[in-house]
Amino acid sequence: MPTKNLKSESDGFTAEERAAMKERAAELRAEGRQGAKKADGLQAVLDRIAEMAPEDRALAERVHMTVTANAPELSPKTWYGMPAYANADGKVVVFFQDSGKFNYRYSTLGFQDAAHLDDGDLWPVSYALQRWSPAVEKKVVELVKAAIS
Repeated sequence: MPTKNLKSESDGFTAEERAAMKERAAELRAEGRQGAKKADGLQAVLDRIAEMAPEDRALAERVHMTVTANAPELSPKTWYGMPAYANADGKVVVFFQDSGKFNYRYSTLGFQDAAHLDDGDLWPVSYALQRWSPAVEKKVVELVKAAIS
């Protein structure tokens, strides 16, 4: 997919970036509600995955199944409009950014600072994801388990 990076003249953000910020503001408002927050988070993730292009949706579904099976203590939620998985403190540990989000040529599996992936003075926190395979699944399982350790 070609990358479009058209900046608006007024604020420097693309239309996609502005939409992501609006989605995050709505998420923050929704988090203030009491009650079935966890169920709402799961439903929001499933709804977001359902909206994706078929190739991205297939990857997101596999990521979702892998994360929830290997890290049941993480709670699904959306984060800047992306499927994400948060720890007990509500901090995002891992997220999936579909290629269509910002018109990238690949989807991304990313980890936030709550993930325990530290390895010396330099380590990757974001991975390009184009196709799912047994080798990819094995690596994702390893990363998720390390992130929550």
